[in-house]
Amino acid sequence: MHPYGTEGEGPLADAEARAAELRTTERPLGIPGRRFDRRSPFFLGLAAAAGVAVTYGAVQALVVVHQALTLAGSALFLAVGLEPVVSWLVRRHLPRWAAVTVVYLTTLLAVVAFLSQAVPPLVDQATQLVVRAPGYLAQAQDHSSSLGRAVDQLGLQQRLTDLLNSSSLVNGLLGAGVLVFDVVTNLVLLAVLTAYFLVDLPRIRVVVYRLVPASRRPRAILIGDEILAKVGGYVLGNVIISLIAAAATFAWLQAFSVPYPLLLAIFVAVFDLVPVVGSTVAGVVVAAVALTVSLPACLATVAFFVVYRLVEDYFLVPRIIGRAVQVPALVTVVAVLIGAALLGVVGALVAIPVAAAVQLLAREILFPWLDEA
Repeated sequence: MHPYGTEGEGPLADAEARAAELRTTERPLGIPGRRFDRRSPFFLGLAAAAGVAVTYGAVQALVVVHQALTLAGSALFLAVGLEPVVSWLVRRHLPRWAAVTVVYLTTLLAVVAFLSQAVPPLVDQATQLVVRAPGYLAQAQDHSSSLGRAVDQLGLQQRLTDLLNSSSLVNGLLGAGVLVFDVVTNLVLLAVLTAYFLVDLPRIRVVVYRLVPASRRPRAILIGDEILAKVGGYVLGNVIISLIAAAATFAWLQAFSVPYPLLLAIFVAVFDLVPVVGSTVAGVVVAAVALTVSLPACLATVAFFVVYRLVEDYFLVPRIIGRAVQVPALVTVVAVLIGAALLGVVGALVAIPVAAAVQLLAREILFPWLDEA
């Protein structure tokens, strides 16, 4: 009788008898049977269902963690942008940890010094804006003034009324408070992640290249390093151009006695980081503020931004970042539109270096493969 007490006859009893015959000293568990047919309908259906389930789970996971991934991607983007400076210090026989510390602390001290100089005037100008807001509102409602006529032509009267509604104003202030808290939190996390990525960038580079087969690894290193160089050149160049835009805007507003010159200059610098449309949007806002001075000041400010945009597009960008990126104008516009639609402002910021990387991969890999096909 079987140790588990199986009695009688039938399929199980026959199988147990056959199992006893298969057991040998060399193979106490018997010889493996024939493998399952992976082309059978059952296996195909099971594989398809598992693929759908895994894909759905991956998509859901991306939706849940998209904000964290965007933050991490932005930090990696900034770290790659600072890497050329770190590499320059390392080539001058400075240990990497010391080079990273110097670059990071220098950047942090520059930001702190800028804020210490900019915050007091910004607070003063913001206070003036709050004090003068009723006067601007009265001027906007005065149909004989230049600002009032502009409000009438643009149909902004109802929007101003809705904005000043008590419930809308309270909700707007609460929303602004939450937004400021989120922005500050994300900026702190961005700074910390950027530091970690900057320290570990060589190790990240090694891990990524080891994922490439050994036979293709040398060429992957050449192409990958070229992409990193393009990203780094774009980030540094874009920051330099934004600082130039802020300085030119500040000087112009000071010359025409337009209120809040520092506040508006910082606004222009931030928006100018967004390619194609950033400086245009900033110019519209600055021109609207200049309209509170006079209509000639507004028109002159519009002309200034038109001229500056031409100088930036045809002189500054080609000389500062054009050689590093080398992306055609049409590709730039399309890439920025797609990036903004997918990831908002972050997508617009990284669109051009991503387009440059795709263009490089197409030129070095896709086109030669198609030519030989």
